[in-house]
Amino acid sequence: MATKSILKDITIRDKQLAHSFVSALDQVEHSKYKPIQITREHKELTGDKIKEFFGKSI
Repeated sequence: MATKSILKDITIRDKQLAHSFVSALDQVEHSKYKPIQITREHKELTGDKIKEFFGKSI
């Protein structure tokens, strides 16, 4: 997600929409994170390795 969209000011003029927005934020705050088990092998690719992985050359 772009940083600019996180920092953007919003104005909610409709009382019902404001209530819905606050309610949604409250529900997310109380939801629990569910950890997952990674079952596939993985490795981190950086710089030239990414280009090599996708077969691109400069």
